[in-house]
Amino acid sequence: MYILSALNRCYKTVIYFPKRVGLSFSFLAQWFRFRSKNDKRFPMRYRDIHPCLKDRVVTTPFDDHYVYHPAWAARVLAKTQPKLHIDISSLLDFSAVTSAFIPVKFYDYRPAHLQLNNFESDFADLKKLPFENDSVESLSCMHTIEHIGLGRYGDELDVKGDIKAIEELIRVAQPGGTILFVTPVGKPKIEFNAHRIYSFEQITGYFKSCDLVEFALIPDGGGLQINADPALVKDQKYGCGCFWFKKRAL
Repeated sequence: MYILSALNRCYKTVIYFPKRVGLSFSFLAQWFRFRSKNDKRFPMRYRDIHPCLKDRVVTTPFDDHYVYHPAWAARVLAKTQPKLHIDISSLLDFSAVTSAFIPVKFYDYRPAHLQLNNFESDFADLKKLPFENDSVESLSCMHTIEHIGLGRYGDELDVKGDIKAIEELIRVAQPGGTILFVTPVGKPKIEFNAHRIYSFEQITGYFKSCDLVEFALIPDGGGLQINADPALVKDQKYGCGCFWFKKRAL
């Protein structure tokens, strides 16, 4: 009798919530089973149903590019231990977490209103950074340059926007200073208006006034390869290149 009653309520619930994704009979049967054992600490109402059926997986999913590259950069900073690190428009999570052990100033076209000790945020245009020549000890700009000038974020169209931004990074870094640079790598192309994909040679050519300390690769198949063979880049469709540069002293 209980099963028939529950199925009847399931049917009424499916009809009542026709636009809710995941309200299958099996899901609602699970909900009723849980409800029948509810210890009354929380009310259980139809209107509070919030299916998350895509989360039932064996391993935790993640985006290789956006988990591995900040993990790589944080490990570099753990080695270099700068007095202050400047980040330009990278993943905000990176600056927020890194500020736990290194003071960080985060600059972006859209400043972040994030309140943390050891963390500051302000406005910056990557094509005209607000720093003196040769003044920044430690600098990062990760998974950002590839977008500059493509209009994706409301910026002006500029076919050389990426090169202008790279020149600014080099200009403000002090001799011997660190530049952590991350961008998509593989067969060079523009996927307008999403991003550019660069060859290894393009990036090292743009940073010809800097020495490459370390190159790490997040290949199409996933994972992180430290001191990767640059020859692997040409085989990637949308890999992620992590470049640790040191500005050469004049």
